[in-house]
Amino acid sequence: MERVDLVRKRMNVSYEEAKTALEATDWNVVDAIVKIEQDQKSRKEEIFVRGNELVEKVKELVKKGNVTRIRVKQDDKVLVEVPVTAGVVGAMLAPQLAVIGGVAALVSKCTIEIEKSNPEAYH
Repeated sequence: MERVDLVRKRMNVSYEEAKTALEATDWNVVDAIVKIEQDQKSRKEEIFVRGNELVEKVKELVKKGNVTRIRVKQDDKVLVEVPVTAGVVGAMLAPQLAVIGGVAALVSKCTIEIEKSNPEAYH
């Protein structure tokens, strides 16, 4: 239990994720942390866009589905972070798009970082 707690706290993951990573690495804490880091990287994708393309690209990503979180970044600074729940459409997305549109008006270039629930769906 001590190892599970250590990995869970260090990587900010659930007990289940920590336990699964530890089991997959023969209960080696360092290897479990590395495994979780690799898994998290494989679920992320970055897309570079111009400010005026930002809102349309976000709409496209949400419509495509399989996205759980969208971050709009400039350099390494997160400007907006939006959790995306399954089935978000139309009016439910409007407030987030308004915020993203405001950011788009202020930046010339930015990065959209998306977290995917199923990375294989994008390849």
